[in-house]
Amino acid sequence: MIVELSKQFLETGLVVPFGKQRLEVCDSLCPGLLVEKRATANSVATFYLRYKRNGKTAYDRLGTVAELSLTQARKLATQKKVEHAPFAKVAPEQKPALGGMTLDTFWTFHFYPTCQLHLRSASRSEQLYRLWLKEKFGDIKLADLSRSQFLQYQAELATTALSPASQDHVIKLARRLLNYAVELELLERNVLKGIKLRLVNNELHDVADPAGLQRYIEVLRTDSNRPVCNVLSFALSTGARLGEILKLADDQLDLEQGLWTIPAANAKSKKSRTVPLNESALHVLAEAMKLKKSAYVFGNPKTGKPFTTITRVRHRLQKLAGVTMRAHSLRHQFADSVLQNGGSLYSVQILLGHSDPRVSQRYAKLSMEAQRAAANGASMIVPKATPPSAPAAKEAEAIPAATPTAEILQFPKAA
Repeated sequence: MIVELSKQFLETGLVVPFGKQRLEVCDSLCPGLLVEKRATANSVATFYLRYKRNGKTAYDRLGTVAELSLTQARKLATQKKVEHAPFAKVAPEQKPALGGMTLDTFWTFHFYPTCQLHLRSASRSEQLYRLWLKEKFGDIKLADLSRSQFLQYQAELATTALSPASQDHVIKLARRLLNYAVELELLERNVLKGIKLRLVNNELHDVADPAGLQRYIEVLRTDSNRPVCNVLSFALSTGARLGEILKLADDQLDLEQGLWTIPAANAKSKKSRTVPLNESALHVLAEAMKLKKSAYVFGNPKTGKPFTTITRVRHRLQKLAGVTMRAHSLRHQFADSVLQNGGSLYSVQILLGHSDPRVSQRYAKLSMEAQRAAANGASMIVPKATPPSAPAAKEAEAIPAATPTAEILQFPKAA
């Protein structure tokens, strides 16, 4: 039986059928990993890795469900698959000739096990391969793959509903596959080296204008769904990712110092980082602390656990405010505020947790607006505009000006 193993299934689903001596369940997410439960009274479910060694089926005992969590079992199984990969298909004297292995065999026994260990985007790579490369190229031998085949496939991808950026990801995955084949000396060269990509600029800098941002914050202040409003307000005040915020627990906060330490397990970069909390963030935390019912600061009040999704409520709130505010827009809005208040691109990189400074360069356009305003202040050849006369100034005061972003982000202090 093959299922997607879960903690709940391991606790309640491992029931040996009547008349059977044992039950064996394979994990659909980690091929080769299985859990076995025997019918004896004191039997404890045990994880095994099933694999091929010199053409024969072999088993490695990994540990019981009491000794290993499901995550640990999957990681250990993946590590052992990498160790066993050189012996997976056939005996050494029967190994395929150079390039004689099919792309699917190479993916299954060489690339994907390593991909799971080293790539943050392993699940995305698996999805792209399964949906877009396996059927087209899976049965073709590595040595028979040609550049012309992939150039033709690029043209086919352009006729699908796949976005241009995702089309590039498919080709980049194929190129990475062949690079690894060359590294393992299964190919002499990568026929996709230097292949041209579409490189469509799909970066969005969707920040709201001051009036729209003021309306959005007013909705967050007054809407009845306080838990979700607090999540979005905190995102707007820190620039943190929603996934990091939803998993924020008490032990990550140092309120005396005004610091939030995001653990590596919750960070996209898989590296811990510390975020300074401004007055807005501390104000939101104060309200959230009064509502929380578990160790999670922004936990679901019904379950005490982190929200799995807040998309529906988020869409309702932005509709009320009359703005388009994606989850990632909140990070852009925070970066815009940092730059408008004299911060640098380096500050944006550190505060937003960008592991690569090139990612922060997308905000260079926002930074340039602040630099232009500073440069205009030093204009000497062309005289600067003279201040308005007293009557004109008084008339101008009667017209409400757009509130600066820096002031908008200052939520009222708790009484």
